[in-house]
Amino acid sequence: MTGISRRRRLAAVAAIALAAAAGSACSSSSDTPADEGAYLVWDPYPQFADDSEWVALLKKCGTSAGVTVERTGYDTTDLTNKALLAAQQGNSPDVLIVDNPVISTLAEAGALTTTDDNKLDVSAMEANLLGAGQSDGKTYGVPIGANTLALYYNKNVLDAAGVDPATVTDWASLNAALDKVKAKGKKGITFSAIGTEEGSFQFLPWFWGSGAQLTKLDSPEAVSALTLWTDWLKRGHAPNSVINNTQTTSWQEFATGDYAFAENGTWQLANAEKVGFPYGTIAIPAAAGGPAPAPTGGEFVSIPVQKNTGRYATSQQLVACLTSADNLLTTDTTLSYVAPVAAVQERQAAADPKLKVWVEAVRAAKGRTGDNLGTKYPKISESLWTAVQAALSGGKSPGEALTAAQAAATNR
Repeated sequence: MTGISRRRRLAAVAAIALAAAAGSACSSSSDTPADEGAYLVWDPYPQFADDSEWVALLKKCGTSAGVTVERTGYDTTDLTNKALLAAQQGNSPDVLIVDNPVISTLAEAGALTTTDDNKLDVSAMEANLLGAGQSDGKTYGVPIGANTLALYYNKNVLDAAGVDPATVTDWASLNAALDKVKAKGKKGITFSAIGTEEGSFQFLPWFWGSGAQLTKLDSPEAVSALTLWTDWLKRGHAPNSVINNTQTTSWQEFATGDYAFAENGTWQLANAEKVGFPYGTIAIPAAAGGPAPAPTGGEFVSIPVQKNTGRYATSQQLVACLTSADNLLTTDTTLSYVAPVAAVQERQAAADPKLKVWVEAVRAAKGRTGDNLGTKYPKISESLWTAVQAALSGGKSPGEALTAAQAAATNR
């Protein structure tokens, strides 16, 4: 990409970001390193204060590289807008840590270097997790960790219904379990189907687990997945509240102790210890059996384009330090993530056996922007969650809703 075309693309994308941010995302003077020896790191972890282990790790990596690290934590949405505007203005941070679907947006805008440019070694990273940061055969960062979805279960409810969770391995066995739970007067399953990215995120394991692809939203496989969800509502296996549920409110329903299953993520593990009843987790089953591919959450560590390309070598040292095996173990434990490296995943599962299911789920997971969808994904996702809402509310049949979704995704 030439300098002129890159600036034009950045200007166009940044203009959109400005509109979305309503003028609140302009870079401030505090975002710029004070001197050439200071390396700026932006991350989406504003919850971590200066005395946290995360910031201590950043400083440690800076010391190892012989530089000072200046770190700023931003809200995820604000960080995306700031990153685009900083790239347009030519004052990007040296290291940028962003939610994995954002990588394709920044890459398309020409804001990020590739691993060929910056010499980052990604050979140890799990291929399915690395895929979220790839576009057109190029890799734009390193995953720092991943979270995904699985099914939490209430052991008391399943025991009363005579259901062994280990037997729930496909859609048929899951439906049979829900029938038994209902027969005992308990509630079946809760999840988030809200009309936002959260709804798409939660639907994707069932969508992909049916064999459907995001390039064909109205395939017979896709219709079967949405029919599964609509049937749960019709049969009383899932509450009507799922239409408005976020992943937080869905968890709150599960925490009442009335539900057999809840679809949710690793980020609820700490809350699971507080529910007051014995729980466990199983992988979300694919239609024909085995774990369904669930979408990956988590961040990528990337190196933005700099005017002074001589800074890349030190930025590479910082990223390599942050994503080394020992540091990944500490960081991913802090963030409740599964590591992107198999050897570290094994160490996590050995230290906490409850993570074994999550490691298996992450190994079966896939990136939302994978299959070279890149910046097409947000349009597809909006069409998908709109279809889910239409079908669950009874406004359209699953087939009609997904036919409309495919048309909308094609025309957006």
